[in-house]
Amino acid sequence: MKPMRLHHVGIILLSMQKAEEFMEQFGLEKDYMEYVEAYHAYCLFTKYGENESPIELIIPTEGVLTEFRNGKGGLHHIAFEVEDVEKARQEFEEKGLEMLEKTAVPGAGGIIVNFLRPRFGFGVLVEFVQQK
Repeated sequence: MKPMRLHHVGIILLSMQKAEEFMEQFGLEKDYMEYVEAYHAYCLFTKYGENESPIELIIPTEGVLTEFRNGKGGLHHIAFEVEDVEKARQEFEEKGLEMLEKTAVPGAGGIIVNFLRPRFGFGVLVEFVQQK
């Protein structure tokens, strides 16, 4: 399994107001936003050009993401696009590495996702994304 490209970078912001302030400060525009039930969070993706990747602003409504970095939010993960997220999971598990989910879960924008646990990503939470 080889990542195809950087899909996005995920940042947790604890309110919609903070997300709007972040976008304004850095001149970003909203592309789309969806609620992802599996993670109890709104996922707002910024607009991007041909040679760019979007930023995902994650606004949790409850659960563990509200406590990320002691409730401060911040840089959460990097995401790589792969052809087959289930195949990626199998390859990592064959090496004794653990994914966050037993099977991929639906993400925002019609993608399916799974995460490699940070202890196996050299301290980085790495998401694998498959376009549907």
